[in-house]
Amino acid sequence: MFFLSIPKKWIKRVSLTSLALVFGSWTLLASTEPSTLPVVQFTPAQANAGEIEYQQHCASCHAVNLQGMGVVPAIGGANFLIKWGGKSASLVMTHITRMPPLKPNSLSSETYTNIFAYMLQSADVESGDLAFPSDKSSQSKLAMPSGSENSAQIATVLETIGKSALLDGLTPVTNEMLNNPPPKDWLSWHRTNDSKGYSPLAQINKANVAQLTSSWRLPLPPGNNMPTPLIHDGVMFFYTFPDTVLAIDATNGSILWRHQHQPTMESSRKMGIALHGNKVIVPTSDMRMLALDAKTGEVLWNSSVATSDVQLSEDYQRYDLRTAPIIAGDKIIQGVVASIVPRGSFIFALDVNSGKEAWRFHTLARPGEHGGNSWNDLPLDKRSGGSVWMPGSYDAELNLVYFGVAPTYDTQPMRDSINKAGVSNDALYTNSTLAINPDTGELVWYYQHEANDQWDLDWAFERQIIELDIEGRPRKVVVNIGKAAILDALDAATGEYLFSIDSGLQNVISKIDPKTGEKTHNPAAYPRNGDTYSICPSAVGARSWPPSGYNPTTKRLFVPLTEGCFEANEKGGPLLFTGINILPKIHPDSTDGKMGRLQAIDLDSKKLAWNHRQKMPLVSSLLATGGGLVFSGDMDPSLKVFDEANGKLLWQTELDDNPSTGIVTYAVNGTQYIALVVGQTNNHVRDWSNMSKAYAAKEGWETPPSGKAKGAAIVVFSLAEHE
Repeated sequence: MFFLSIPKKWIKRVSLTSLALVFGSWTLLASTEPSTLPVVQFTPAQANAGEIEYQQHCASCHAVNLQGMGVVPAIGGANFLIKWGGKSASLVMTHITRMPPLKPNSLSSETYTNIFAYMLQSADVESGDLAFPSDKSSQSKLAMPSGSENSAQIATVLETIGKSALLDGLTPVTNEMLNNPPPKDWLSWHRTNDSKGYSPLAQINKANVAQLTSSWRLPLPPGNNMPTPLIHDGVMFFYTFPDTVLAIDATNGSILWRHQHQPTMESSRKMGIALHGNKVIVPTSDMRMLALDAKTGEVLWNSSVATSDVQLSEDYQRYDLRTAPIIAGDKIIQGVVASIVPRGSFIFALDVNSGKEAWRFHTLARPGEHGGNSWNDLPLDKRSGGSVWMPGSYDAELNLVYFGVAPTYDTQPMRDSINKAGVSNDALYTNSTLAINPDTGELVWYYQHEANDQWDLDWAFERQIIELDIEGRPRKVVVNIGKAAILDALDAATGEYLFSIDSGLQNVISKIDPKTGEKTHNPAAYPRNGDTYSICPSAVGARSWPPSGYNPTTKRLFVPLTEGCFEANEKGGPLLFTGINILPKIHPDSTDGKMGRLQAIDLDSKKLAWNHRQKMPLVSSLLATGGGLVFSGDMDPSLKVFDEANGKLLWQTELDDNPSTGIVTYAVNGTQYIALVVGQTNNHVRDWSNMSKAYAAKEGWETPPSGKAKGAAIVVFSLAEHE
């Protein structure tokens, strides 16, 4: 039985109605009607044997805790029953026996049955005296168990929402507001169109940050998510798992309206939504874009994103709208994830009023087009990758949107040049910054940060638009940091390379040309068989999904980094399609057991400033504020606040679950709040959790603490004097 643990103060503020509206029909997603078949049972012996067999056959892809790695999905825990509850056990077993991917049905029926029992046990299903059968005929006569009793009870208590004065008072979100938001609001994914991750609010400052206290906590369904709330006129708009948008009173967590989209495929993780006019713009798990009425949650338009030109398999090949949209003028611009889909990914624009597609830009250069000869002569249907994992940035003055593009994962055909005249293996536009005209979709300029990436070291993260003095004159600069923790700065108008700053955590790049920024790969770290050697960082990245924060007043950038490497070792798992196997290896700088690093970079001097090293990785965004503070969330799990000037830790509090990317701040009625989401896991949290445990076991470190793990929630803080 699962119980919600809610502080008494919070119970006064959030009613059972609110909880019902959060969970709604969540437990009914997998099966809208209760099954008439008897529920599966399994024995402890099956589950125990299954655990051993899972570690032997499955853990290298789906992780030791069944929560997946990278593009490989989770297959255990609460989400397992959310997806499969009430469905036929034989349907689940059909998917299980298709594994391993390269050798389907290669294990014995007993082994598959035991692994299934272990998966059920991981989802807190109790074992019994009756064994789960290994023949498909018997399996087809059994149903999967449903989710927790408590969640089901909550889902039955649905009451009508009263009309809210907060919703009545919502003002339209204009383009001017998005380009220069009111200090009290957080209107887009990283607050501003230029993705600085900075708020001018200063009520919470160095002098009083120690008085921060819990304000409210709203429980959420568990799920694979990386959400960032948006706040406008005292209303918090939030995209939770599965495909559910909430409007919330930002002062107390009361639910104002709820909209749940029912996708035609499994719900995927989301980074957020966008606001424009009276609309909430929502990307869905089944490749649709919705516009909801900000005051009611009603659907204003519903557009399908066409993908009919590519034949997808039922395994891992699928398109996803995981990033948050960006608004540029009258266009909604959204990137697409297509990790191993033939022909690769794309960026598209919709008309904000009608939802009709205006243009589409393909992120993999096509034959006959510019850069089309940079794919080692591969035909288009053999090119893949170029995913757009992160939201874009927008500069209204230059009228350009900026996106980062990921590498390909099918690296083997690109590893060595075929030495054909006019053909290269650079693989455009992977690992590039794209500057696109938002009105037309025209590519104005591009810059490839690293050609032919064989290590999965993306340059796919946020592009921050800042102003710096370059050689004595002010220039707009686009800054981004790839997984190798190297910062590249480009002229925002032209794409001219300006400078790089290496954080010192990588060994794959041996040289950076000071005029062009061209990277020379280190042959000692290049993927090859027959040797044991280190690759730093690991493919998880010295930096990854959590975005950096930038203070425009001090011109300091604050970056969440993690120290970790790979070792080429035949006993490990595969590194993409390079043909080599790798194992986790501690970074040379982490022999003291400290993996997490908050790194300050002075962009005026172009030098590293202070850093704070700690045991656990940072897994949230970094928030810089006008109060001279930097907020970070990590896997202690805790929320920490640092002095922007020197990195001194000013305050910290224990969180009851791991943060899930976004930390935001906003103000309502004169009170500044800090909000973040915990407990909705994602790739970054899972990957660094798995690697930190592996390092701890290998080096004999103390096992990393796991926290109280109360489950997913929005948690909000404010100063005690304003409570």
